[in-house]
Amino acid sequence: MKSSLGAVAVVAALLAVSACANPENNGGGGGGTTGGGQQTASNSSGPTCTLDAYGATKVDFSKAVIGFSQSEAEANPFRITETQSITDEAQKQGVQLLKRNANSNLSQQISDIQGLLAQGANLLVVAPLNSEGLEPALQAARDKKVPVVTIDRKLSSATPCKDYLTFIGSDFVAQGKRAATQLVKATNGTAKVAILLGATGNNVTTDRTNGFTDYLKANAPNVQVVAQQTGDFTREKGQSVTEQLLQAHPDITAIYAENDEMALGAIVALKGAAKKAGDVKIVSVDGTKGAVQAVADGWASAVIESNPRFGPLAFQTAEKFFNGEPIPEDIIISDRQYDSTNAESDLNSAY
Repeated sequence: MKSSLGAVAVVAALLAVSACANPENNGGGGGGTTGGGQQTASNSSGPTCTLDAYGATKVDFSKAVIGFSQSEAEANPFRITETQSITDEAQKQGVQLLKRNANSNLSQQISDIQGLLAQGANLLVVAPLNSEGLEPALQAARDKKVPVVTIDRKLSSATPCKDYLTFIGSDFVAQGKRAATQLVKATNGTAKVAILLGATGNNVTTDRTNGFTDYLKANAPNVQVVAQQTGDFTREKGQSVTEQLLQAHPDITAIYAENDEMALGAIVALKGAAKKAGDVKIVSVDGTKGAVQAVADGWASAVIESNPRFGPLAFQTAEKFFNGEPIPEDIIISDRQYDSTNAESDLNSAY
């Protein structure tokens, strides 16, 4: 991604005020987190946006009302940690927080956002359910001159500094490439791989898939993708899909799961098929304690982190914006990774 000088300056400022731990080299591209696991901004791209350019109403941040729209029920570690991080940071900053959960219903998320605006939210933090479809909610925010900060999933049909202020999240293509790197390493460059795809309709699934497959095509001619099937980012479907794939492709030697929940479901399926730890190499993305423990136990080869602790960076961004500072359209965070060398010792860094 290309970075303007202004964007670089903004990220430097974000890093200076962040309470994050020091980045460390994880061998796969970028820094990480330790201990509390707060996020560190590592890169940004595109032009910047200011209060005047956005046309937003200036607000005293200490008196601001922040609306948070969660896309999915807090039924997995990522969503639990994400919501808790936003909640904890609001309490720390002494800022009023309004929360809504769409429970995986796009129409409900649109209604939730409109409701938050009606309750007087001065800024919205939105975890989009899908990369498209939120246009009515974004229009409602624009009409009220309320800025929107998106986290963890990008909006593909919206314009930064118009429909939303910025995206804060991971480089999902890079996550896919890093997962492929670890899988090639674990299989010594020869494998038949099944991909457990995430939910359709969002950039996370698309980017993690493209990053993974593009890396294999360019670097690992003997690692063959023999099947791809949607597991919807859930443990239950990860298990059922893996059971089906093992029946259809008994020669599978590796699995790439686009989140940890599907990976943990796959492990249940492998155990049910009388497989032993390490018989099928598994690499996944998220960084949950369950998956990192699976690495320590030998059932998974590596986990690429996708850090859900958005609270501090989201609120720092909001405060800077209301203070008139320029904000880049993309704030890309650093993610660590876990493998056999650090899974046991760094388990407490997982969520």
